[in-house]
Amino acid sequence: MNSNKLRRMVIIAMLGSVATVLMQFNFPLPAIPPFLKVDFGEIPAVLAVMTLGPVAGITVELIKNLLHWFLSGSPTGVPVGEIANFTTGILFILPIYYIFNKFRTAKGLIAGLIAGTVSMAVGMTLLNYAVFLPMYTYFLNMPPVTGDALHVMLFYGILPFNLIKGAILMALTILLFARMKTWIEKQRTKLMPE
Repeated sequence: MNSNKLRRMVIIAMLGSVATVLMQFNFPLPAIPPFLKVDFGEIPAVLAVMTLGPVAGITVELIKNLLHWFLSGSPTGVPVGEIANFTTGILFILPIYYIFNKFRTAKGLIAGLIAGTVSMAVGMTLLNYAVFLPMYTYFLNMPPVTGDALHVMLFYGILPFNLIKGAILMALTILLFARMKTWIEKQRTKLMPE
């Protein structure tokens, strides 16, 4: 195994571990359903896509959610929350990768973060409607959420939650990028696959 491949694996494992720890410090937002919680576990995945590429970012998201499931369990017995969080992370980080990879500037990062936030908010609203809310209610033996309650949940809960979460992650990522720009470029030059 060459040293760059080993270094990539170590960085991905470290970022996945940091993401897991950050996911443990989650918190709800006022006036949003309390099962929706903000965590900062996406930030290590953003660093991974910026320095190592999309596969690394997805792997960090996978490590984070698998470890979280093993550490915390799931009220449904099935890791519905972790699958939803993994999907949220992918919807957030992939637009960042594609736009930042094209421009490699702070403006490119901001454009990627905005695209990632919109992708996450719209994607998770649709996926909660079609997949995740029905899964939760099925595995918890609850009646399905329908009608006005479903619309309120989607458009006054899930959509604004993901927009707010994206804005928080955007602010933190921009601050981190300002501090770590040199390191990010150095790692990117050394380790980004061709």
